[in-house]
Amino acid sequence: MATCLTLNASYEPVALVPVKRAIVLVVSEKAEIVEANLKQRFRSEKAEYPYPLVIRLIKFVEIPRRLRRHVTNTILFARDNYRCQYCGKHRDELNRRDCLTRDHVKPVSRGGGNTWENVVTACTKCNARKSNRLPMECGMYPKTTPKEPRYVVMVWYSRGLNEIQRRYVEQYYGEMS
Repeated sequence: MATCLTLNASYEPVALVPVKRAIVLVVSEKAEIVEANLKQRFRSEKAEYPYPLVIRLIKFVEIPRRLRRHVTNTILFARDNYRCQYCGKHRDELNRRDCLTRDHVKPVSRGGGNTWENVVTACTKCNARKSNRLPMECGMYPKTTPKEPRYVVMVWYSRGLNEIQRRYVEQYYGEMS
């Protein structure tokens, strides 16, 4: 399904919405088209609109940030560039029986929390090898220090933006790695 990046009135990236929803927002004058694919068009009985890639809301909308600290595998894997933090293998380098998993640096059973500062991406082999041990007990240390990501940037990064949409996110939040 084709998506359109929606910007707040302040140009803050807000959401990715289906293109048809973006057209409805434009037609109802709740948004304006900022970037469009001029080779494609939407036609109605009375009007014609360019195919929107980026729209901007006319009125500012307050966005709640209550899920900010929630750890999800999608964002975790994106934060760690889809690489095992122990052996360094990228998800594309794993054999078909292995996959990326979440590893708790300090295991939950030993008092570790499910927080950004305590979780890293690990392949199934490394996660099994580390098991229920602390890094100093097994000699397995993450390649990077786990930390809370710049949340919004990671959400957009993990959703696969096109180059035009990515440019707007980077302008607002800084370049994505």
